[in-house]
Amino acid sequence: MLNCAAIMGRLTADPELKKTATGTSVISFTVAVDRNFVKQGEERQADFIDVVAWRQTAEFVSKYFHRGSMIAVNGSIQTRNWEDKNGNKRKSTEIIADNVSFCGSRNETGNGAPAGAPVFSEPAPSYSTADEGDFREIPDEDDLPF
Repeated sequence: MLNCAAIMGRLTADPELKKTATGTSVISFTVAVDRNFVKQGEERQADFIDVVAWRQTAEFVSKYFHRGSMIAVNGSIQTRNWEDKNGNKRKSTEIIADNVSFCGSRNETGNGAPAGAPVFSEPAPSYSTADEGDFREIPDEDDLPF
């Protein structure tokens, strides 16, 4: 079985480091991730994905990331059921972070990345920015292989 998630986006708020009753560091934050496709005449849509990090990863996020910082997260998707204070049953889906990385230039993120930290300054390629010359038309009379 495979449960692997990788996202890159911007933090929607300053993450707040917390400690469990046993002293384990934990942090929860939300990453706004742009969708790849943009319908013509519309604004780009984004998904807001909840992430949880534990121990050293949580402390790293707390120290170097803030609202608006670009972040890359690798981890696994996890769901959990819980009951809110009104007794309503709820379900949450979130990424449990194994690794987090800096993205963008130091000036862009303003996160004070330590020397030697990986920095990715090239924007991800997007099919939404292609023009018609980048594609060729497939004639209707040909059989498609799918």
